[in-house]
Amino acid sequence: MDNTITPELLARINELARKKRTIGLTEEELAEQKRLYKVYLAAIRGQVTSLLDRIEFVDVEVKR
Repeated sequence: MDNTITPELLARINELARKKRTIGLTEEELAEQKRLYKVYLAAIRGQVTSLLDRIEFVDVEVKR
């Protein structure tokens, strides 16, 4: 499973969300929406983890 957030992924997630609010989704669409949310959340978690891994704590003593 590719965990990349693409414009197509976002467009499909938004399309399904709009349809769910208006006319509802079929069982297949609900399953697709669940799968797409998992991909999206995995990508976000990966980005956050990557960002946190690059944080470097520096303890600087200030001498007077």
